[in-house]
Amino acid sequence: MRLRNIAGAREVIAESPFVVHEEETQRGKWKQLFGNDAPLYVEIGMGKGQFLMEQARRNPHINFVGIEKYSSVLLRALQKQEEELLPNIKFIRMDAERIAEVFAPGEVQHLFLNFSDPWPKERNAKRRLMSHQFLGRYEHILADSALVEFKTDNRSLFSFALEELAAMKWEVSAVTYDLHHDPQLSQNNVMTEYEERFSMRGNTICMLRACPPGV
Repeated sequence: MRLRNIAGAREVIAESPFVVHEEETQRGKWKQLFGNDAPLYVEIGMGKGQFLMEQARRNPHINFVGIEKYSSVLLRALQKQEEELLPNIKFIRMDAERIAEVFAPGEVQHLFLNFSDPWPKERNAKRRLMSHQFLGRYEHILADSALVEFKTDNRSLFSFALEELAAMKWEVSAVTYDLHHDPQLSQNNVMTEYEERFSMRGNTICMLRACPPGV
């Protein structure tokens, strides 16, 4: 999908108090930044922020960080946050490959990956957010009992994710190939913008939860 560049987006992001700048300096210090001891939940590829902001509304006792690499998309989330001023949410504009540089070992209690880019060509497999390369990065930042939650409408990507998890010996605690009709996993489900769009087209949504080996 081609993203429309919005003039001035980078400048707005650079000046926004809701965006964490020089994010590497916060590694191991996220509790100090939020000013409390609440658990830290992170979404990679948060898009326009619908999912993460609804999570923050429902869970004021949890701190949320949204990661998005596209300035024009992050700008939309900032516009929403400027209206709502949710105290338990921060944003970062960066590439997810740097995630272990931004969060210290054991600092993240929950990781959301929603409708990630499938990178369909095999030569780009390592760029998929459920590849073993990324799973290795997540192992460095996740706390004991932490979970990774992954949603997609792409069956091929979902199968790839399950294969990578098995190869890395992660424990998969929940799997569904039709989230919205799963009586248990659909409870309290928060939909993303893409999830709403794909569901209206009749696409079924796949979802899994998993934790690293030894967690």
